[in-house]
Amino acid sequence: MPWKQVSAMDQREEFVRLALLEGANRRELCRRFGISAEAGYKWLRRFSAGKDDGFADRSRRPLTSPLRTASDVEQRILAVRAEHPAWGARKIKAVLERDGHGMPACSTVHQVLKRHGLILPEPSGEPARLRFEAEAPNDLWQMDFKGHSRLGDGSRLHPLTVIDDHSRYVPCLKALGGETGVEVKAALTRVFEVHGLPLRIFTDNGNPWGGSQGNRWTKFRVWLLKLGVEIIHSRPYHPQSRGKNERFHRSMDEEVMSLRPLATMADAQKAFDHWRQVYNHQRPHAALGLKVPASRYRPSPRAMPRKLAEPLYEEGTLTRKVSPTKGYISFKARLWKVPDAFYGERLAIRPLGKDGHYGVFFASHLITSINLTEQ
Repeated sequence: MPWKQVSAMDQREEFVRLALLEGANRRELCRRFGISAEAGYKWLRRFSAGKDDGFADRSRRPLTSPLRTASDVEQRILAVRAEHPAWGARKIKAVLERDGHGMPACSTVHQVLKRHGLILPEPSGEPARLRFEAEAPNDLWQMDFKGHSRLGDGSRLHPLTVIDDHSRYVPCLKALGGETGVEVKAALTRVFEVHGLPLRIFTDNGNPWGGSQGNRWTKFRVWLLKLGVEIIHSRPYHPQSRGKNERFHRSMDEEVMSLRPLATMADAQKAFDHWRQVYNHQRPHAALGLKVPASRYRPSPRAMPRKLAEPLYEEGTLTRKVSPTKGYISFKARLWKVPDAFYGERLAIRPLGKDGHYGVFFASHLITSINLTEQ
């Protein structure tokens, strides 16, 4: 049994003094103090040798560590960690191996970081269990705002983030002052000009992209439809369905937002531009087998058009043009409300297969319905 934790040094001293008394039964004393005979005789030897450290415990650390990581390897590991403070052992190992350096196992790199006090706590929360991935680049982009924050000059910052679902490549990381359709449209226009058009964009149910219900339309969504880009929405109150975007925001917090003060919008955009390059071209991604997102991405072959397309309707289709100032169309001598997003647009009216019931369509998209049987 070990020494009692309370006043262990006092107990050791008392044991030694009793054991040195003439005629003392040392083995019996060991039994009474709850220690082994080996431990008892060790303390007697140390006392007799007159050691300066008295009865204190000695370090069990070996005098030499032949298996310890070489100093130059440790320095390379620490240098990468200093440049990217949020990166763990796997990313650091992958980067150094990519640069031609022989690296020890991930567990060894982890121990180096741990020995230098550089291990971050694991994020809390239940991990995602259901995962999906688009089949090819630009099949699906995930888009969201990463919550607002306050800059040093007092203005508000609303980072707009866009991630390619297949490759995790980030074509857009834009510092915006608000979350309006006008601002997002301007940011995406430049992205589309450089990267081309995706087939679909996956968003939540907030502004400016509108909701998941068919009767919720925005000018922004109509603009995307004219470009041939469909918006799909996550289930309300289920942000985990856009897990790649959520995980990107967490990495952004760790590697950008918490590491430097952002004084102005220009400072924020400069930091975003730098980190986007690191994220796309340097930072190994665990879900990609520690490859970088750029290794799986290519620009879309669908170029941004010079002019927006307008919906085409077959000859003989009944159409109505919405007033540029009022969201109504005239049909059967009555006015019918349509979403305000369609001001000035030409819509089609088609029968729905039930007497008195018609659908109002923008191209092939049903936007509302007409029931002539109701007053």
